[in-house]
Amino acid sequence: MTLAAFARTSRLLNAKDFKQVFDTARLKVSTPELLFLACPNQTPHARLGLVIAKKHVKLAVQRNRIKRIIRDSFRRHQHDVSGLDIVVLARKGLGTLDNPQIHRDCQQLWEQLQRRAEKQQRKAERQAREGASSCE
Repeated sequence: MTLAAFARTSRLLNAKDFKQVFDTARLKVSTPELLFLACPNQTPHARLGLVIAKKHVKLAVQRNRIKRIIRDSFRRHQHDVSGLDIVVLARKGLGTLDNPQIHRDCQQLWEQLQRRAEKQQRKAERQAREGASSCE
């Protein structure tokens, strides 16, 4: 197995995992066609779940193509967003985009998600330091 594999441990596998992300998503980034929701998890690696609804992408061929592209993009960026559970939701119009455009959108969203996660982490660390110093 290579480092860029999409192993079972890198997937959200059941409804409970998806519900956790939907209920506690602190990080949200989007384009008109894609929405990434994320929340911290208890593992050192990122996990991905896909929601590509037939309502928004009619043909199975298109849904499968989109899922392949998003999984490939995740494999390339999973180390940048480690420690997060991420759900990717399709929006109307995603099926009409060509492969390079979906790759560009995903690239942009992974970068935004990484920046927001780092910012949130710094904020949490700063609050922990301030809380610890007030206890002394």
